[in-house]
Amino acid sequence: MPRYTASARTAALPTAVRGPSIYTIASACQPKLRQIEVVNTTATAVCVGVCRYTARGTPGAAITAAKYDASGSAADATPYQTHTADATAGEEISRTTLGAAIGAAYVFVFGDTGLMIPDGANTQGIGLYLPTGTAQHLDFVFTWDE
Repeated sequence: MPRYTASARTAALPTAVRGPSIYTIASACQPKLRQIEVVNTTATAVCVGVCRYTARGTPGAAITAAKYDASGSAADATPYQTHTADATAGEEISRTTLGAAIGAAYVFVFGDTGLMIPDGANTQGIGLYLPTGTAQHLDFVFTWDE
């Protein structure tokens, strides 16, 4: 099972449903998210959550995925830096508060089986959101298997 990673700094201030995200494409691919790293870029504490998106809204710029195996095939899943129109949030999976320090970080780890993104016409996804609404930039890394 090939492994991929994508990282960036948020391109626009994330909000409750306009954070970084990763979606399936219109194929039978069901990516399994292994972990998400988030890093605070300011000296203000921030609450960060992970949730399922059931409709993608309008994602912003896509992020190019890096392959763990350089000779492997291109990723089917598409990660994005932000949304320009709200996604539809489903269930919250996890949350944490990053400390009030530049570089304060947390790694969401999704166990042996990973956090599966159902296949669908590029509408099913997993995203970062700010449940308390405080917008600030974050560095983030998605790591997944396909």
